[in-house]
Amino acid sequence: MSLESGRRILDDPVAIRALAHPLRIKLLELVGRHGPTTAAQAARELGISQALASHHLRQLAKYQFVEPAEGGNQRDRPWRVTATSRSVPRGTPDAQTGVAVDLLDRMVAERAVDHLAEWHRHRDEYDAAWQELSGVGQSLVYLTVEEYEEFHRALDALITPLVERRRLGDVAARPPGARPVNLTLISVPVAPTASGG
Repeated sequence: MSLESGRRILDDPVAIRALAHPLRIKLLELVGRHGPTTAAQAARELGISQALASHHLRQLAKYQFVEPAEGGNQRDRPWRVTATSRSVPRGTPDAQTGVAVDLLDRMVAERAVDHLAEWHRHRDEYDAAWQELSGVGQSLVYLTVEEYEEFHRALDALITPLVERRRLGDVAARPPGARPVNLTLISVPVAPTASGG
């Protein structure tokens, strides 16, 4: 496991596949949002059995996405996240890693769409400032690979200090009025049109 400023670099296809499960992604998110969380608490929150929550938390622990937190006991121990965020090396992965990354990308994108749908159902519960800033933005731009790299570096420079300021799971560090905000970036080259556009 490789960590950079609280970000875990996922380079093991087995660990990537272990995370690429809809319930595990939800559990990891829940533990990050709530701080130390037991299987019983997670089960209640997600509407699943405690045994199922416990099984998937143990799988997340096996691949070092969560670890035991202080307190509790062997029967009902709390778990905490091991990293604030995660990324996968993009380059040219071997076939096994490529398949695992594709699967994880789809799961993360589906979770982001779930968050968007939930936002639409409840946006009237937020004040105007939150509504103004939230939703989907979309741009189609023509970039060189160097410009694309510059964009990613600039985005990391914006997000990393915010992530480091308030680590996932550190509930006490959150100021009044802070809300969880899902920032999922999907950026991919688009196939050219028949005319090359």
